[in-house]
Amino acid sequence: MNIFHQLPSSVLQAGAIFLSIIIEALPFVLIGSILSGVIEVYITPDKVYGLLPRNRWGRIFFGTFIGFLFPSCECGIVPIINRFLEKNVPSYTAVPFLVTAPVINPIVLFATFSAFGNSFQVAFLRALGSIFIALILGIFLGFFWKEPIQKENRMACHEHDFSHLSPSKKVFQVFVQAIDEFFDMGRYLVFGCLFAAIVQVYVPTRILTSISSSPLLAIPLLMLLAFLLSLCSEADAFIGASLLSSFGLAPVVAFLVIGPMLDVKNLLMMKNYLKAPFVGRFIIIVSLVVFFYSLFLGVFL
Repeated sequence: MNIFHQLPSSVLQAGAIFLSIIIEALPFVLIGSILSGVIEVYITPDKVYGLLPRNRWGRIFFGTFIGFLFPSCECGIVPIINRFLEKNVPSYTAVPFLVTAPVINPIVLFATFSAFGNSFQVAFLRALGSIFIALILGIFLGFFWKEPIQKENRMACHEHDFSHLSPSKKVFQVFVQAIDEFFDMGRYLVFGCLFAAIVQVYVPTRILTSISSSPLLAIPLLMLLAFLLSLCSEADAFIGASLLSSFGLAPVVAFLVIGPMLDVKNLLMMKNYLKAPFVGRFIIIVSLVVFFYSLFLGVFL
């Protein structure tokens, strides 16, 4: 205990924030890893293809809107997407799901509705922004991007045949796969949460609030803040609500839309699974669309 008392208060504060982010994120990472294991053991490529629409546009819309029925936090969405890609789900279906699932599912929409004083407007604008971005990414991947987005070592992952196993052995294999996924992804989660905690403690608040009067500055500022804070999509609405009086609606919507798509921990996990050229274009497209979508809201609302 004496060792902790000798540490500076800022270090203790950063440690407390780090632990709070980890504790908040780990359950969703664990759920995502288990779901990834279920997909690996029970879902074959033939089953996946059987669920998908037959045309490209239908698959883009399917990936965009299926997240409404598939509650998933962004903390655990990356391994699920990786597993879908391994099952030969098209990237223009998987990536829109990655973008919308952490936002348009009922849990997050209700949390957003509640955080802003039972406001349908904010929840609707948040969902609309994520759907708009997902469709743009789906169109980009479906009609303009011709290369695989998954890293070669991930594409070469073995496709196990678990069909001959007994039900109990299949359940065991689900947890074996989930444990591997959890520890593979966990290291990136730890580094992302540590960075987010350091930013929250050591970046002066006055720097953030001094430029909040201009939407052209406030929108990218809150986009950057969402990226650095790396909040869980089930909880970020409550932080966004606390920023509303200082920054206004448009920057806060930018904060809420981009956070689940692009933050430190997610970016590190994405780089573990996906090719760098695609990740770079993903960052550019998401950032530009969120900025102009929020700027449009600032002008017309």
